[in-house]
Amino acid sequence: MKFKNLLTTFAIATVIFTVSCSKDDDNTNDDSLLPSVISTNPANNATNVVLNKVITATFSEAMNPLTISSLTFNIKDGVTAVEGTVSYSGVIATFTPLVIWTEATEYTATITTGAKNTDGIAVNSKKEWSFTTGTETASLESVDLGTAGNYVILAKTAINNNPTSAITGDLGLSPAATSYITGLDLVNATGYATSAQVTGHLFAADMTTPTPTNLITAVENMITAYNDAASRPFPDFLELGTGNIGGLTLTPGLYKWTNTVSIPSDITISGDENDIWIFQISGDLTISTSVNVTLIGGAKAENIFWQVAGEATFGATSHFEGIILSMTGITFQTGASFNGRALAQTAVILDANTIVEP
Repeated sequence: MKFKNLLTTFAIATVIFTVSCSKDDDNTNDDSLLPSVISTNPANNATNVVLNKVITATFSEAMNPLTISSLTFNIKDGVTAVEGTVSYSGVIATFTPLVIWTEATEYTATITTGAKNTDGIAVNSKKEWSFTTGTETASLESVDLGTAGNYVILAKTAINNNPTSAITGDLGLSPAATSYITGLDLVNATGYATSAQVTGHLFAADMTTPTPTNLITAVENMITAYNDAASRPFPDFLELGTGNIGGLTLTPGLYKWTNTVSIPSDITISGDENDIWIFQISGDLTISTSVNVTLIGGAKAENIFWQVAGEATFGATSHFEGIILSMTGITFQTGASFNGRALAQTAVILDANTIVEP
């Protein structure tokens, strides 16, 4: 009888233990299962942070973008909130201040528990970290063109030419087909075409593999490069010349205009072979007839980026230098010459032009 009671007691204990373990295994309150901030840039207690640093925080999983805002991601100088914009992509939240940081100053960054994942679950705890600025600003970095940089002309909808042009470099068109390349008298080959007007090859989306895939990647890279150039913060020059930059000498840096930019007379771009120029233009870019862009001091066209939200138009017999990243279209009027790359998210129009890759 005693042995039987012992077995009964053991069985009950086993059931209780098993139920208890099951509850623990199903414990959704375990902090390790909640979203969290796994890294920050700069790191906690970082020093000598550059004055144009953009602050980022990386989450352990995808978050609800609507919960990542200035209400949940803020930075303070003491008790004073820093003005800035907050964005979110992938698993990374970004804080961009409206002006550069103050020299030799300690800032505190905070992400609150108002930040939630896509299931509505808040981060496991408030994340707070500090960093101290130095006295220097980081140099402007080049825009990575990816495989878009393999083409002297890259377009999405059409490449139209009024003969006779002289083009040095490869041309690419996607998603439009070969028939949307006109005026170049193409000679078809396997996966590409040639033209007496082109020192290089021409590629279109309907050509033999791997050309279509290569072009899809190149166009994606072109769009990424455009977005990169357009999103660079802290312009060195804002609304220079109220958009009329004729006659000016342009030194290295980031330039920004919220409207159209015109070049009615010759300009000079001055710097050495390592310097970078990025021109952010929210409207059109227009260079007048017979106007020239000249590089001096070792400046290279491959380091000059013109990000144009509107149309880029180059007057007859004008000469231009740099990488054009256009959202709307690029037109070279009669006899215009160009040293650079014409990368358009619509069409590139040519008229007896000389185009040379840098």
